[in-house]
Amino acid sequence: MFRNLLIYKLAPGWQASLAALEAALAAVPFVECGSTQPVSMGWVSPRGVAHGALVESVAGQFHAALQIEKKILPGSVVKRRLDELAAQVQKDSGRKPGKKHQRELKDQALLELLPRAFTKRGQVRVWLDFEAGLLMIDASSPAVASEVITQLVQAFTGVTAPGFNVLPLNTALSPAVLMRDWLASDEPPAIFGIDRECELKSADELKSVVRYARHPLDTDEVKSHLEAGKTPTRLALTWNGRVSFTLTDNSMLKKIEFLDGVMEGRPEREQSDQPGAHFDADAAIATGELEQLITDLIEALGGEAEAAQAAPSAAIPAPAAETSAALPTAAGDAPPWE
Repeated sequence: MFRNLLIYKLAPGWQASLAALEAALAAVPFVECGSTQPVSMGWVSPRGVAHGALVESVAGQFHAALQIEKKILPGSVVKRRLDELAAQVQKDSGRKPGKKHQRELKDQALLELLPRAFTKRGQVRVWLDFEAGLLMIDASSPAVASEVITQLVQAFTGVTAPGFNVLPLNTALSPAVLMRDWLASDEPPAIFGIDRECELKSADELKSVVRYARHPLDTDEVKSHLEAGKTPTRLALTWNGRVSFTLTDNSMLKKIEFLDGVMEGRPEREQSDQPGAHFDADAAIATGELEQLITDLIEALGGEAEAAQAAPSAAIPAPAAETSAALPTAAGDAPPWE
């Protein structure tokens, strides 16, 4: 159900009812891109049911899903049309268009091509845990998560309980320090097992990177890299023998995978063509496991830092302009949800 998680703190004491959350997101439903609209965002049913509820409550946890659609235009197609328009201008006027005119011609080319462009769609799952005061976003980059937070702020402002705000999760230890300590130690933590992948990066101007994949990490070679000043930026871990994931130096959980036996606790699946038929069981088990994993991880990081010692809210990056406005210029560009 979740592939990646970025974890944020909700403003202390902020909660909202299921009805209030539903009303807030219902005001911004997903609508397909218009003919000349490069990107569209809106809320859809996390259960995957057409016209279904936009917020689902399962085992006390709240789920939502932001759908993103983007028009895809290869840069070569845009350039070819721009060259055609520029050649026509030169033919009519006898001179090449200047830089300002070139920008205007590029806008014209985009407007002409957008109605014929293919689209990419994807969803970003959102998980609200009011008891823990946490917001989890299933995104693989802080920029995408920041865009989701922006959409939540816009949806919740003035509709749900006042005071909605999202803060960075600050812990006494940084993930980089924790990963370094675990790799340097001869006794790895009891509940977190170190797997066979990591990335180490130097802090000097060379920014040297060493990556290990499917390789033992309790070796003198790894320790020598640490002694030379390289810092872990990624480390593959297993929690309690039940969930594997990769921890990053910016507190992201990537490549989340539930191991054998975890999903055996759900009711036997029956053949069903109904969308979302097993959503409740999957959501309950996934959030139950991940909730305890996150609790144990925060404890391993020394607990949450005091407000006075916490990093500034700028730790949540501002949304990148291209996430919501710009158009991909190559067929291989990753969509915003990846």
